[in-house]
Amino acid sequence: MLATIGSVASLLVGLAFLIAGHGLQLTLIPLRATAEGWTPFEIGVIGSAYYVGFVAGCLVAPHVILRAGHIRAFAALVSLCSAVTLLQAIFVAVAPWILFRMLVGATLAGLYMINESWLNDRAANENRGTIMGVYIAVNFAAITVGQLMVGLGSPTSFTLFAVASVAISLAAIPVALTTSAQPAPLAVARLRPKELYAASPVGLVGVTVVGIANGAFWALAAVYAVGEGLDDHQVAIFTGLATVSGAVAQWPIGRISDRIDRRIVLATLLALAACVGLALAFLPIAGGLWIPLAVAFGLVTFPTYSVAAAHAYDFAPAGGHVATAAGLLLANGFGAIIGPILAAALMEATTTAMLFVFTAFAQCGLALFAIARMRTRATLPATEKVDFDLAATAPMGTVIPPEPLDPAHDLVLMPGGATPEAMPPEEPPGPPAASP
Repeated sequence: MLATIGSVASLLVGLAFLIAGHGLQLTLIPLRATAEGWTPFEIGVIGSAYYVGFVAGCLVAPHVILRAGHIRAFAALVSLCSAVTLLQAIFVAVAPWILFRMLVGATLAGLYMINESWLNDRAANENRGTIMGVYIAVNFAAITVGQLMVGLGSPTSFTLFAVASVAISLAAIPVALTTSAQPAPLAVARLRPKELYAASPVGLVGVTVVGIANGAFWALAAVYAVGEGLDDHQVAIFTGLATVSGAVAQWPIGRISDRIDRRIVLATLLALAACVGLALAFLPIAGGLWIPLAVAFGLVTFPTYSVAAAHAYDFAPAGGHVATAAGLLLANGFGAIIGPILAAALMEATTTAMLFVFTAFAQCGLALFAIARMRTRATLPATEKVDFDLAATAPMGTVIPPEPLDPAHDLVLMPGGATPEAMPPEEPPGPPAASP
């Protein structure tokens, strides 16, 4: 195992720095916006802008990467992401922040794509589970560490934005020096809703509604927590606990769903998530109740995407896993664009605690839909299901199907149309010529 991970260690180290800087911003941005006195709706629009950029990046980034090469594209995107992170501390206003968050989302989509294409290229059938599992673990760990770094300074100071920028910048060093073979195949994101819905209604509707609920959480949880009386450090712990508990629950819940109807697992999780959400909305949490409720919310909420995605893979046509992964990614992204705006409008009209009434409403609606579909379509026998794949069903990253990418697939791009075996390694740019 160590040899397997060692072959992609530089990519994983770069990813850890990148996602730590991103995780810090996930909590820092709404905290700073709240400190500036911006309304929940303005903060919701800023949160939505990130997902607009991410979806756009999934559509455009493959062509940028193929034009510039993996290493050059990674360096350029890291530079842009780092610069925009600092610009957020310089131009503190709603309108520029909407643009900045769109740019951050777009660059992160491209950076995820580059990392994942390399990892997919390095993974064979016998080690893919190990490589991609560690990749997801690094994602969750880094994003949690980033959230907790809010405690290093005040959200109203320049310091935390500088720390986030430094972390993102450091991501370029191990990747620029990697000896991993490049170029690697890239999966293009495409949404074909009719085909995806025909194959798996619960899969498509599920990831979209989960995107609505979870997108609202990521954008506005800090606003809720401040409104409930938590300080900045407690807000970071609140979101970090939810992230960690959700990460821990992914695999065991996914394996349970391999054995029984995934829609039963999904509906159960959604019902529990709605109950925990209502407790967060209506109980006084500032006295310490926020700790177990944050853990419980993460445990039952974040695996819902994984179960819905796994259900979609079960019904994907032969050779259709890449298209399914691409469609699920975009459907979830579109949901995450809508969720923060709707939730923020409700919060502004009522109280910040209504965030979790909003998520509970979305979760109950999806649970009822999953139950209704159980009356319409029989479940697959366990032997006919696709084994739960942690990477392909994790609520982060870009297009990760539950098998290595096939260069012959119409959604997989190779530089110059060549196969991986035919392509020479891409060399990093050499030193500039000496001045006369």
